[in-house]
Amino acid sequence: MAEFTMELNDEQKEVRDWLHGFAADVIRPAAAEWDEREETPWPVIQEAAKVGIYSLDFYAQQYFDPTGLGIPMAMEELFWGDAGIALSIVGTGLAAVGVLANGTEEQIGTWIPQMYGDASDVKVAAFCSSEPDAGSDVASMRTRAVYDEAKDEWVINGTKTWATNGGIANVHVVVAVVDPELGSKGHASFIVPAGTPGLAQGQKFKKHGIRASHTAEVILDNVRVPGSCLLGGKEKLDERLARAREKAKQGGERVKNAAMATFEASRPAVGAMAVGTARAAYEVALDYAKTREQFGRPIIDNQGVAFQLADMRTSIDAARLLVWRASWMAVNGKPFTAAEGSMSKLFASETAKQVTGQAIQILGGNGYTREYPVERMHRDAAIYTIFEGTSEIQRLVIARTLAGTPIR
Repeated sequence: MAEFTMELNDEQKEVRDWLHGFAADVIRPAAAEWDEREETPWPVIQEAAKVGIYSLDFYAQQYFDPTGLGIPMAMEELFWGDAGIALSIVGTGLAAVGVLANGTEEQIGTWIPQMYGDASDVKVAAFCSSEPDAGSDVASMRTRAVYDEAKDEWVINGTKTWATNGGIANVHVVVAVVDPELGSKGHASFIVPAGTPGLAQGQKFKKHGIRASHTAEVILDNVRVPGSCLLGGKEKLDERLARAREKAKQGGERVKNAAMATFEASRPAVGAMAVGTARAAYEVALDYAKTREQFGRPIIDNQGVAFQLADMRTSIDAARLLVWRASWMAVNGKPFTAAEGSMSKLFASETAKQVTGQAIQILGGNGYTREYPVERMHRDAAIYTIFEGTSEIQRLVIARTLAGTPIR
């Protein structure tokens, strides 16, 4: 087990500096254009693939970093560049985590490489969990998967929404209900390859922020996938469902469902994304405050501005420490006894909203225009308190963990 440390080693520093350079030289110059276009920045993703950032190998190296700091470090630097473009680069990772968390070794080896493609033929993947009537309330999920034993196929019907890369992905990971009587415990995850009959993109959303990231509905109309596309396999599913039914009879069912396992693994990474956006806005505000003069002196000489910057930096550093702690705990098998993963995501996402708003205030009228990047950062930051579990859901998870009771 790696010791927890706040100091990156030489190899991690080298990777951090490499990522920072890519974010500064490739992502940032393209940020405003792709935000305005509201399209997937394929050329930037391809550049990331060429240098090895958008690849299975890179994310595997960071994912298996024994300190746990590889992924949060990478997320912070990329999202420091721009949240929308960075999400287009890392969005495939959520689907990959879904396979890693629930799939067999064969499924991991088969499907994750197909999620990325290569530098000459870039691919993306989508994780499809939310539905029009089932976002935070996963127990209300309606997408249904029914097993056709005669053909060893699963038949999936339903509509997914808010799916990053939804409809344009080479691989979709779809969470569906297999036993309605078990509520959220009766869910399973399935691989749906591109071109599968019945799979289609629905509405593409025009968003407030992260506009360079493709977000859309995914329609599943009698989609048939082989039995081998059930993540984890049918034997494992049948065993889990049997345990859930038995626990349900006894009361106090505690079995985790497939979607929640994916989100638990990814929440500290989302916190790191928020830290990157907050840090970017803080740095713009700091530089501006040092050079902008009013009443014959830089505005940073005023306590009202300087104290805001002090609070911004303090919150960013505190958020990063919570993210690093949760990431270290996760990779070293430490249980989240106080919902530390949710804590990190909650605090970091709220910090990003607050810090980007303060940055606009410090820049004044300039901060409200698109001539400066903080207004875009503020729009982007709003998503962190919503996706992969709203701030309200994070508080609920933390409260339930502390209380040991099903607080509603």
